[in-house]
Amino acid sequence: MRFALTELQLFSRLRRLLVVVFLGLTIPSCASLPDVSTFDIRPVDGSLAIKSRPENARASSVLVARLSHSGVDLQKLAALEDTAVTAPPISGNKITLLFDGPQTLSAMIKAIANAKNNINFETYIFDQDALGMQFANLLIEKQRAGVQVNIIYDSVGTIGTPTEFFDRMRKAGIKLEEFNPVNPLKRFGPWRLNNRDHRKILVVDGKIAFTGGVNISAAYANSSLFRSRKKETGSVGWRDTHIQIEGPAVAFLQLSFMRTWASQGTDDLPDLKYFPPLGVAGDKTVRVLISRPRGDFILYKAYIQAFQNAKKTIHITTPYFAPDQQMVKALTDAARRGVEVSMIFPSVSDSGLASQAGQSYYDQLLASGIKIYRLQVAILHAKTAVIDGNWSTVGSANLDIRSFLHNYEANVIIMGDEFGGEMENAFDEDLSSSDEITKDAWDNRSLADRIKEWAARSLGYWL
Repeated sequence: MRFALTELQLFSRLRRLLVVVFLGLTIPSCASLPDVSTFDIRPVDGSLAIKSRPENARASSVLVARLSHSGVDLQKLAALEDTAVTAPPISGNKITLLFDGPQTLSAMIKAIANAKNNINFETYIFDQDALGMQFANLLIEKQRAGVQVNIIYDSVGTIGTPTEFFDRMRKAGIKLEEFNPVNPLKRFGPWRLNNRDHRKILVVDGKIAFTGGVNISAAYANSSLFRSRKKETGSVGWRDTHIQIEGPAVAFLQLSFMRTWASQGTDDLPDLKYFPPLGVAGDKTVRVLISRPRGDFILYKAYIQAFQNAKKTIHITTPYFAPDQQMVKALTDAARRGVEVSMIFPSVSDSGLASQAGQSYYDQLLASGIKIYRLQVAILHAKTAVIDGNWSTVGSANLDIRSFLHNYEANVIIMGDEFGGEMENAFDEDLSSSDEITKDAWDNRSLADRIKEWAARSLGYWL
């Protein structure tokens, strides 16, 4: 069996990593995560106690100004923004859990094909490969059919993608924005190269939304054999998770896209029906967490709160684990008070440095009783957690300092036992294809491995 990661993909991802590390080492490090002792710890199903910061007001005023010419109800938009600041519970949603690339991409392609008015798409990686061309061709087809397509793509995430790939879509009428361009001549305003748009958001007609960890890359074209015990030969895709959302929560992801566009864009968005009425679509209560650098650390706070309030179980899957010591303490404290904490990491990673940085924490985790597993079937890229079987999150954020401090991320928290049960089943299936790392075995690793872990951990702020 071989993993679906070609030499070209490895080279492309290595270039992205080297760019980020270079930027980190050449830009002064001054930002830091907040002191958790100042948090107002509440039950995990409550809203976060967050005061709006000046930058929130500035971003809102920019968005309102950019949309003042459009048919958007600005009064309702302002009310939506005020609500979004505290990420309140939003009821009446239908949430579909999507496993791996093929299932996710199939659902996204179906939604795009059925679009009638507008498509807003935000992604970190948009490769020019067979899958990327399929997406680009479909989006061009919809644009020519009269559906306005707006795309935000990250400059570092697409650093290996030829400019001609995006120019072809522009010529078809699609509006594209390159997020925080590496080339300073393309950027108006502050040149914040270390701040990357890591979100994966697709909103179709303002009525159906997708978010999670899946990028547009051939690595997702094949199944990871998730939920299958067959050890077949051939290409194996990455293991990832996405969700499809219908209902009132869609408006919050649409708002996030439009705010990002307003902060980056040189062009105003066309006048379209971005915020149609959204009735009850299901019985799921969710919270939409949209985080950004120099923001309110809403995602970091949500994780800390959830770990500190856990009573029975914490089950985590994450490809990159390089958190601050406060998060490590929240996890180890939970294990020491009797919470069963289990974490699944990748056995093979597209980023050796990030993997080694994560391994540098294994000693602390294992000493507290946390169980560590490494997925063997595929390259793990899913960023999920389920706590006490009724608090679940799926999104773009890894459990690392970069996600909480430097990146623009989007996660959705889903409350309830039914969806929590689906997440637990997914976790158990991953466990069945994972090997456990025991404390005795880990204590016997080589000195060379320990040195590599120490060196990688020293770069954790930038990885």
